[in-house]
Amino acid sequence: MRVCVKIGGAQLERADARAELAAALAAARNDGLETVVVHGGGNQIRALSRRLGIEDRYHDGLRVTDAPTAAVALQVLAGEVNKTLVQSLVVGGVPAVGLCGVDGGLFTAARHAPGGHDIGYVGTVHRADRRLCDALLAAGFVPTLATIAGLDPAQSGDREHLYNINADHGAGPLAAALGCDAMLFLTDVPAVLDRDGRPLRRLTPDDCARLRADGTLTGGMIPKVESALLALRDLPDGTVKIAPAAGPDCVRAAMGDDVGTRFVTA
Repeated sequence: MRVCVKIGGAQLERADARAELAAALAAARNDGLETVVVHGGGNQIRALSRRLGIEDRYHDGLRVTDAPTAAVALQVLAGEVNKTLVQSLVVGGVPAVGLCGVDGGLFTAARHAPGGHDIGYVGTVHRADRRLCDALLAAGFVPTLATIAGLDPAQSGDREHLYNINADHGAGPLAAALGCDAMLFLTDVPAVLDRDGRPLRRLTPDDCARLRADGTLTGGMIPKVESALLALRDLPDGTVKIAPAAGPDCVRAAMGDDVGTRFVTA
């Protein structure tokens, strides 16, 4: 089974959390799971932008990425964050290989302009070529992907800079294109919770709409659920879960029925 693991937050920023993630990925690989890692790095982009005096702007939750911000995103995501994470995984016994979309033409971007609003060098996953990923996995490596890519040749737009793809939104399309059977969003919450704080083990899109309408879903849980639903659209017959990124067995545990929240079409 091939599993895509999307990580962010504490796993990217803390050495102990990265080490714990490495242990969890090593355990999953020992069980025969092929793993592909997708990561973000919004906090790190924000921090470097502020140090450089670049204004942080957003539109509907997406970073407005002008030319200076695009350069920062490339340096941070494909550089600092990716290589720091890869180093932690390798030290923890996971033979990770850090990549972004331009490496081997792994994936390309289409320009993203929500509602026709120009937000700069922001993209969505347009096309993926899984051959490099297949070759690395067959050789025992773990592709570790930063969601930075060049504009697809068939797309019109400015090609001067690479495009920043929101990692939560891009994980599902990448998982499907790379032949993954499961999409795990490892987060800082144990599951989607009901009003009484109890975990909801199974949710449909209609369930999610109801929970949002009645105010059960609030704050940071809303984008987490939206990302899972986007992944479900791309992997309707696969396993799509929000699960806790806690413990050296969190990847294997997330594949079970009693951990996290699974999203299903009906």
